[in-house]
Amino acid sequence: MTLNPVIEKCRILGVLDDGVASLNATALRHLRQADLVVGAARTLRLLAEQMAPQAEQRDLGGALSQVPEWIRAAQAEHRRVVVLATGDPLCHGIAAYLASRLCIEAIEVIPNVSTLQLACARLGLPWQDMKFSSVHAKDAGDWVPGSPPGHGLYALLRDIRQHDRLAVLTSPDNTPDRIARMLLAEGLAEDFEMAVAERLCQPEERIVSGMSVTAAAQMPFADPNVVLLWRTRLRAPQVLLGLPDASFEQRHPEKGLITKHEVRAVSLARLQLRADSVVWDIGAGSGSVGLEAARLCRNGHVYAIEKNVDDAAIVQRNRLAMGISNHTLLHGKAPEGLQDWADPDAVFVGGSGGELAELIALILQRLKPQGWLVMNFVTIENLGAAVDTLKRLGANWDVLQLQASRSKPILHMHRMAAENPVWIVCAQARGVA
Repeated sequence: MTLNPVIEKCRILGVLDDGVASLNATALRHLRQADLVVGAARTLRLLAEQMAPQAEQRDLGGALSQVPEWIRAAQAEHRRVVVLATGDPLCHGIAAYLASRLCIEAIEVIPNVSTLQLACARLGLPWQDMKFSSVHAKDAGDWVPGSPPGHGLYALLRDIRQHDRLAVLTSPDNTPDRIARMLLAEGLAEDFEMAVAERLCQPEERIVSGMSVTAAAQMPFADPNVVLLWRTRLRAPQVLLGLPDASFEQRHPEKGLITKHEVRAVSLARLQLRADSVVWDIGAGSGSVGLEAARLCRNGHVYAIEKNVDDAAIVQRNRLAMGISNHTLLHGKAPEGLQDWADPDAVFVGGSGGELAELIALILQRLKPQGWLVMNFVTIENLGAAVDTLKRLGANWDVLQLQASRSKPILHMHRMAAENPVWIVCAQARGVA
């Protein structure tokens, strides 16, 4: 029987900017014995004197995808490999990436203190309930409200909406002042205070604390740095479902162009939303259905389209007033622009702009498995057109007529006043049980 040779583990070392002083004896021994050392150019320079003269150094800048193969090849030749990672390799570091691509037995992580933890220590802030986030990535560009999930600051803003205290890894492009400008654009400037820890563990280390977001938006900061954010204004608990109609701005003088909250509640229930659902809101009107869906889908995203320019402006204002960031609005007429949206888990149609049959066919093609299409109609003709289309396409569908009545005062008593009936048509693509 032939035994497989024992493979020398690749050691992933956490290092800080004070160089050798940040390494324990075990980490230093592995570094000095390494045949191949992989790291960022700055980190390689920092620890070059600790490496063996014959050790090969490789800069992983712009070559991250090649690093697993570098390690495999070196291990096959029985060479000792060390990867240098700033801070803790398992806190937004390279260790998770390598572990997902190499056999777990092929690596060993020797941790260090995260720079986020160090920044908290400098300010005396406990971090056990702090959200750790990262924008240490390529240039995201400045944030524009309503940007889709592909924007590099999107995940950070979602974290900011959901947490009271955050520690953020930055990059030379995605800087503290850029983060501050995003908070300004989202109307969150007065809700947070900010601190920046620059060049930790270096002679030039500086901690700038107690800044307003407005001031930070105009300030340059030395790189590398990390950002700490904490709320100075508590978040008010939010109602997630069943917001009253008065919560939304509506078009004037034609007030009332809104999906009434009884109909909205049933429609949202039939959409079968999950926390991470992708939702389309077609014919957004005042935006009530899509914005309430965005609250329910806190880890998902809502794409909305509205052709009326005044209504589109109202949706924007409603979104800002409700403090919602996971919502993108397109001013246009569906189906224009829908090709750029992610495939939906659920679709609400409040208005079709005369393209109902085309829209239904397109939506049923794009819906994810088990996804639901929910449409509201107030005219017999549109109801008939929808049902005819669904039959022709072989979809699974049903219709609910909803007619609510609300109590209204009359003299010293109350009467029931009927609202207009609404037909709610729900459908799934053919073959979905």
